[in-house]
Amino acid sequence: MRRLFSLFPVLALAVATLSAPVSADEASLFKALKGGGHVALIRHALAPGTGDPDNFELGKCETQRNLSDEGRAQAQRMGEKLRVNGLAQAFVYSSQWCRCLDTARLMALGPVTEIPQLNSLYRHPERRESQTRDLRDWIAAQREDAPLVLVTHQFTINGIVGEYTKSGEIVVARRDRDGSLTVVGTIETN
Repeated sequence: MRRLFSLFPVLALAVATLSAPVSADEASLFKALKGGGHVALIRHALAPGTGDPDNFELGKCETQRNLSDEGRAQAQRMGEKLRVNGLAQAFVYSSQWCRCLDTARLMALGPVTEIPQLNSLYRHPERRESQTRDLRDWIAAQREDAPLVLVTHQFTINGIVGEYTKSGEIVVARRDRDGSLTVVGTIETN
């Protein structure tokens, strides 16, 4: 019974998050995402710490920095906020890091596809230029008539659009004809 009562604050916060009206700015961002020609660049949900342990191995979550319980709940809230605002399904792509894959899957917007262009640049600043170019080229080749959601890392988002983001923050960018991205706004999902 005590466990049930401890869930009430969490449930109350979830209901308040979902029922809270979005600002006019956020409403226009959701409309842009639904209309195509835009991309949602999402920094993975809360995963306490910085970087990854020295024994990091791609594909082995136990060697990586992972989502906390709060991060998993945040990822679910992100997905719910997108769905409530009309983005029920999207093409969802993720970094191959477990914290990004978990964020993308918990958002529940559709099947998640891993792509290396979204991988972390934290320990590999020498790859920033080439990986950013590859990511821009990849984005330019994607359909423009459907929502495109990319779950990635702080340094990857910064490399492609020059924005610094918080965990779980969504950067909405317009896909320009020359393959570049122009930030039109951000959506917070804390």
